[in-house]
Amino acid sequence: MNWPESASLLAPLAAWFDRNRRTLPWRAEDLSKPHPDPYAVLVSELMLQQTQVATVIPYFQRWMEGFPDAATLARADADALHKAWEGLGYYRRARHLQAAAQKIAEHGWPADLEGLLTLPGLGPYTAAAVASIAFQQPEAALDGNAFRVLARVLGLEDDPTRHAKSLRHWLKPALETLGPSRLTQAVMELGALVCTPSPRCEQCPLAACCEARRMDATERIPLKKDRAPQKESEIWLLAIRAQGRWLLRPPASKGLLAGLWSWPVLPLEKPVANLAAEPQQPFGLESWRSWPGWTQVYSHRKERIQPLALEWSEAFPVAQLRWVEEETLRTLPMGKRDQRLRELLDTSSQGLEAPPIARLLRRLSSMEAGELV
Repeated sequence: MNWPESASLLAPLAAWFDRNRRTLPWRAEDLSKPHPDPYAVLVSELMLQQTQVATVIPYFQRWMEGFPDAATLARADADALHKAWEGLGYYRRARHLQAAAQKIAEHGWPADLEGLLTLPGLGPYTAAAVASIAFQQPEAALDGNAFRVLARVLGLEDDPTRHAKSLRHWLKPALETLGPSRLTQAVMELGALVCTPSPRCEQCPLAACCEARRMDATERIPLKKDRAPQKESEIWLLAIRAQGRWLLRPPASKGLLAGLWSWPVLPLEKPVANLAAEPQQPFGLESWRSWPGWTQVYSHRKERIQPLALEWSEAFPVAQLRWVEEETLRTLPMGKRDQRLRELLDTSSQGLEAPPIARLLRRLSSMEAGELV
């Protein structure tokens, strides 16, 4: 690639970062030395995957209070781990972080990028970010922000990820000259604050040498990728209580809800003509409450949710579900969808139309475990 020399091209960026960098709880004061706490860098990088800085800050601070080092995290209970991550989403990151901490606690920190890549949950970007920020190794960390900044500066009109190998090679002299930690975080900062999807070119330290700006192409560079359409579903989210206990689905070992407790879920049926024939007060039902539904959005799907709480006189068996003591409910880790219903339980019903309770209970008791969404 016939690109300008990286160290001279990006020198204004390093100087801009020294003047404008944000104070973040995981960011070291002296960026010319190895980070005093590599574990803090690892935690922050896992948390920042697909999550904004403002969201991560309070989670990071609480996490470091509860699990201040790799050895403490390595010993943590699974429920405590997921409870600390509760609400941050993408819970697999928490399990990867603990697995990485267990490996570090047992064997120490890897010495280089290749070693960091063997830690659970560390792909090419995260491993390079830890190498450069924590250990001052000149490894190029290319995430969405970095690809956007470099695509614009160099005028890459196709998908910049196709140039990943060349960009890493191109960046190495700049990392060595300007400092791995400083330059890596400067590129991240520029992409987060200035070279955003709708860029603020007048504030950019690289505006004078930006090829996309010269071509008046900052809106179309980098090339936007088509996203797959989100799958949509409609569900009942059921909070069933009997004799001071709640019926819950225990954590799965893998998948979207791994490590999290959740309410039973059933597909929302279309209205049925003979629904009036359904008994509205099934045997054992003492009361019911419902609230307006909402739409829960995930990365690849949407759920249209109708919440419902049922009070039953006696507990009844349901395959693959478990009755949990009421005082334990608040301590269990749940995803955002299930947390929301847990919070609704402390509020009054909104007086919605009576749901088909008898039909729901029959379906719940007859469905196989794999059918519970």
